Amino acid sequence: MLRTLQPGQRCEVWIASATGESELVYSTEELLLEAPNWTLDGSALILNGDGKLWSFDVADRTLDQVPLAGIPDLNNDHVLAPDGQAIYLSANDGHIYRVALSGGPAARVTPDDGSFHFLHGVSPDGGELAYVGIEAGDFTQPGRLRTIPSDGGATAGVDVGPGHCDGPEYSPDGKWLYLNTESFSSLPGHAQLARVQVDGSGFERLLESETVDWFPHLSPDGELASYIRFPGGTEGHPADLPVAVVLVSTSDWTAPLHTWPLFGGQGTLNVNSWSPDSRRFAFVAYPLANTDSPKDNVLD
Repeated sequence: MLRTLQPGQRCEVWIASATGESELVYSTEELLLEAPNWTLDGSALILNGDGKLWSFDVADRTLDQVPLAGIPDLNNDHVLAPDGQAIYLSANDGHIYRVALSGGPAARVTPDDGSFHFLHGVSPDGGELAYVGIEAGDFTQPGRLRTIPSDGGATAGVDVGPGHCDGPEYSPDGKWLYLNTESFSSLPGHAQLARVQVDGSGFERLLESETVDWFPHLSPDGELASYIRFPGGTEGHPADLPVAVVLVSTSDWTAPLHTWPLFGGQGTLNVNSWSPDSRRFAFVAYPLANTDSPKDNVLD
């Protein structure tokens, strides 16, 4: 389940600004990195790669492995705790773990309930996690939106219709879960952006589009959001496609403020990558020799 770069492929970590600039901050042909989180102090990006956790120093442009113990290989679903001192991680055994951001032994959160658990959200008060449950690890079955106390315990379902859903993430005020779902369409894989209140009420579509839209991420101030747009007809969120990272105002999801076309998909924007000041966010591109990188417009 560990992804690697194809021959001639690069992994590029980019930082984009809310005003439309973007900058390539790290490039490698040796390691496939995915899914940046931004640390609470604004100094680093946290990514996964080769089943491990990595910290990228934004100022120094250096990458270091975070030492972890007692956890299987990681996938690209990881979110920092609100206190900035810990991180919740999904591993390839289908469980969610908590570990100090500085590293050390990991503690498992999720129970042996016959499901795989894919983390995406931590409530602003740190008390609850939102995840996607896949029954028996059978990926032919739709993912279901579920929550669990952050220190473990009983899980609960949130009904968002019959279709597959993914990427559930709490709004900054803790009242909503933002996600993508196929429940609005009979077309296979036609994910659209939506939100639901944490009690399961008020389920609503945010945007109607012909593209396949995944992983809505709100800025910490709640005013902006980023998401990834796949070509129409895409099923799931596969790697190595021409996609676009999209920036919108949360007051109008239908009018993109900026877009960044790139070659990527899986790993590009799976988790919230906004900086704590809501001015920048990070994403990852995976260009091949015959594909283009996003335009490099140096940030202020």
